[in-house]
Amino acid sequence: MLVSLLILSAISAPAGGVDFTPLIPVHPAAVTPSDSRGLSLSVLRQAVVVKTADWTAPQGILQRYDRSSPKDIWRPVGEAIPVVVGRNGLGWGIGLHPTVFPEGPEKREGDGRAPAGIFKLSSAFGYAPANQAAWIKLPYIKMTSSIRCVDDDQSPHYNRIVDTSLIKPDWKSDEEMRRADNQYRLGIVIDHNNNPAIPGRGSCIFMHIWKGSDAGTAGCTAMSQENMERLIRWLDPSANPILIQLPEGIYRQFRPVWGFP
Repeated sequence: MLVSLLILSAISAPAGGVDFTPLIPVHPAAVTPSDSRGLSLSVLRQAVVVKTADWTAPQGILQRYDRSSPKDIWRPVGEAIPVVVGRNGLGWGIGLHPTVFPEGPEKREGDGRAPAGIFKLSSAFGYAPANQAAWIKLPYIKMTSSIRCVDDDQSPHYNRIVDTSLIKPDWKSDEEMRRADNQYRLGIVIDHNNNPAIPGRGSCIFMHIWKGSDAGTAGCTAMSQENMERLIRWLDPSANPILIQLPEGIYRQFRPVWGFP
């Protein structure tokens, strides 16, 4: 199932093997968009904006924006590109945005909706060894046949990427991260529902290569391989990149309030 996640990176090697721990923990704010350290949207310098026609549309348009400083205005980068989102559209997810929503459905596990809201883009993944992915500036992890993303909300590992060669599975379902097709050859982690992961609110959400322009996902945001490579090459962790993903009408409503591009 093509959905989103909390990606974990192998950052240490204890006696029992590799320890997978969150790269950038994020939780929803109560009033204004921010992360657990009070990081306001005003200090971010890269934004990926995905807008759909309405809550049920499976297709959308992605535009990159950047700015040189928090006091600068947002400027578009490159041309807008087509993307697909969930086959059933969008639903409010859990990220940097407030948890009280004016309207629209709520993202749930297995609902075929991609998460709507504001999310950090914390990490990248793919099939290539790390030395062949040096052009990627985001923290990168190579996916192997033993790596899974757990989508069983009864498991303590829910919404986590784990290595089954190191951790004995205690779950009934998961997402294979080294797929037989090309869709996960390159991907970006969307930090949705990850600190803590709330059971049933959606898991394993990524940006990745699409199956086709008319094929909505189970919850991810997907695009052509060419556009995926262009996007991932551009993203810079020092600019604190975020994804803003909303229906057009909701985006217009919150743009002046939250300082969207």
